[in-house]
Amino acid sequence: MNVSIDVKEADKEIRAKLTGEIDAYSAPKVREALQDLVKKPEVKLVVDLSGVNYMDSTGLGVFVGLYKTLKEYKGSIVLNGMSDRLKRLFDITGLADVMDINTEVEGGV
Repeated sequence: MNVSIDVKEADKEIRAKLTGEIDAYSAPKVREALQDLVKKPEVKLVVDLSGVNYMDSTGLGVFVGLYKTLKEYKGSIVLNGMSDRLKRLFDITGLADVMDINTEVEGGV
């Protein structure tokens, strides 16, 4: 399965809704869609992951890269709607300690 990406920009907030699987095949598409958008001062990236049913280490790497870029530009990232399975991946890797993660979905894309 592929991943679909719906992005909306408003002032200093970018909302992205991802649906499908984020793996070695689809992760570059996610990175390409979001990386340049976060290279602006003080941007808040809000990602709805409620439609993501699978993510591997390549997908985690995309979020690490986005996090680093956002921090460089004094921005922030919020991951919403994460399933227990995905949340566990972020917990195991320690990423849940540095990223704002919410299992509920906030707002819309």
